[in-house]
Amino acid sequence: MQRVAGIGGLLHELVAGLPLRERARVRKAILGHRSDMVRAWGAYLLCAERNVALAERLALLRPLAADAHFGVREIAWSALRPHVMADLDRALRLLEPWARDRDPNVRRFASEITRPRGVWCHHIPVLKKDPARAAELLEHLRSDPSRYVRDSVGNWLNDAAKSRPDWVKTLTRRWLAESDTQATRAIVKRATRSLRSKS
Repeated sequence: MQRVAGIGGLLHELVAGLPLRERARVRKAILGHRSDMVRAWGAYLLCAERNVALAERLALLRPLAADAHFGVREIAWSALRPHVMADLDRALRLLEPWARDRDPNVRRFASEITRPRGVWCHHIPVLKKDPARAAELLEHLRSDPSRYVRDSVGNWLNDAAKSRPDWVKTLTRRWLAESDTQATRAIVKRATRSLRSKS
């Protein structure tokens, strides 16, 4: 991951001095490249750019959130996560439509990038302390038809349960009462696995 980030940063330095139109052309070529590794570099290239509003950064990265290659999607949310952490409430609002997107890869991206305690990334202390700030985003995913998305949501809540078990218990009880579907039950089972192991 560090090597990919480093190459993306070097690409940014090379492209930064180009005229705006040429920079956009190079960026488009990198993001649309047939090699998944080159597209992954593109995620860090985009995230290294300065003076880009979060909404624009999300829009630029959206094709990578929907990318066919799992590795590109993972690198894309990892590259963008520091920007999400820096403006969390705005990011959560901007990601809500992603949680309703038709593409399960995009819906999972919205969940994964906001996980309180992601595995290979920095934690989001605010969400560890107050996971309810992401409640609106999670509500859209509580009965998702895609197992790929459900697993991410379950992991999100399992992360939250490590610091706020009370909140996760309350939320999952309500979800089961309001949406007693197989999909919701699968999310709740995954979400409460740490809680069950402690009892």
